[in-house]
Amino acid sequence: MRTVRNTVDTGRTVVCTIHQPSIDIFESFDELFLLTRGGEEIYVGPIGHHSSQLIEYFEGIKGVGKIKEGYNPATWALEVTTRAQEDALGVRFAQVYKNSNLYKRNKDLIDELNKVPPHAKDIHFSTKYSQSYLTQFQACLWKLNKSYWRNVPYNTVRLCFAAAVGLMYGAIFWSLGKRKETRQDIFNSVGAMATVIGFLGSQSAATVRPVAIAERTVFYRETVAGMYSALPYAFSQVVIEIPYVVAQACIYSLIVYGMIGYEWTASRFLYYTFFTFITILYYIYTGIMLISVSPNQETAAILNGIIYSAFNVFSGFTIPAPRMPSYLRWFTYVNPGWWGLYGLTISQYGDVETKLDTGETVLEFMKSYYGYEYDHLWLVSVVLVSFTLLIVFIYAFSVKTLNFQKR
Repeated sequence: MRTVRNTVDTGRTVVCTIHQPSIDIFESFDELFLLTRGGEEIYVGPIGHHSSQLIEYFEGIKGVGKIKEGYNPATWALEVTTRAQEDALGVRFAQVYKNSNLYKRNKDLIDELNKVPPHAKDIHFSTKYSQSYLTQFQACLWKLNKSYWRNVPYNTVRLCFAAAVGLMYGAIFWSLGKRKETRQDIFNSVGAMATVIGFLGSQSAATVRPVAIAERTVFYRETVAGMYSALPYAFSQVVIEIPYVVAQACIYSLIVYGMIGYEWTASRFLYYTFFTFITILYYIYTGIMLISVSPNQETAAILNGIIYSAFNVFSGFTIPAPRMPSYLRWFTYVNPGWWGLYGLTISQYGDVETKLDTGETVLEFMKSYYGYEYDHLWLVSVVLVSFTLLIVFIYAFSVKTLNFQKR
């Protein structure tokens, strides 16, 4: 309340509803607006030093007893104005107030303040918010950065999980990347990539859901208060995930790349890390997006299972796109899981001229069996970034238009 008092002393007006205040808190206010049951005014005016003006007003009403020394004036004012007291005294405090000089002074003040000066213009604000979208975004990003940095369990789990998955799959598929003699070697390697990105991505998305729904609760409260708009919040939520996903992708790639034995060239390693990063990123963004379109976490989990099953089934490993029925083949092209596996696989095997036991090269096998072409590597990168941006757009649009707050 000292903070409120200091705010008032700067020239601002603060309106508070108080219940059973102490004497010190009550007397820190300048004026009192006291209502009786039914919402009728019974006192609107200054409290006065040590509540002197309030006490003087009510003690001036015939039949109202004097306040005891040291008694809380707020409690006393409530006690002497009850309906039982009105019946006992035979008065109605609302009518007493309307017949008082205090009421007449208040009406005169209202009439004076309502007079529009010549050449006056209506108050107009060009925007709903006092700050620009950029400033709102910076504030939201600063807040989410603090929130994420302090959320040690979430960050520890995601980073340790990336390291654990890298070690586990690196041990299971030890030196698999060096074996390129048979089709089965290629099948095993592609299967390892498909399993890892599906497992790592879906678990990352499941981990982010509780964090996203907790942040949504805070978002509802703060936007209702007019602190910021929905879009700066949504984009800050999107941006804050990027450095943590970069850390996940780097930890996993550094561990698994060497253990599986892929070719150590800068371009191949960077491509592998990039496609791992973008895959985890769109999985996480999909998890956040599902929270934004769901009333609760349970609904999001159900949608999560449906979407990620489609991602995995049509990723191109279980059934390669050229071998799918023609009426289903189109679904692979609108499935980011297919493009993610495409990028990971083609970056490692798309230009390999090593001959398999069947007589064809790895490059030819990748093209004939999976439909992957190394020349399309740039296209795969663009499509994956586009899918990620599309998910971000759906998330931002949902945050702006949907509200599942129950009160």
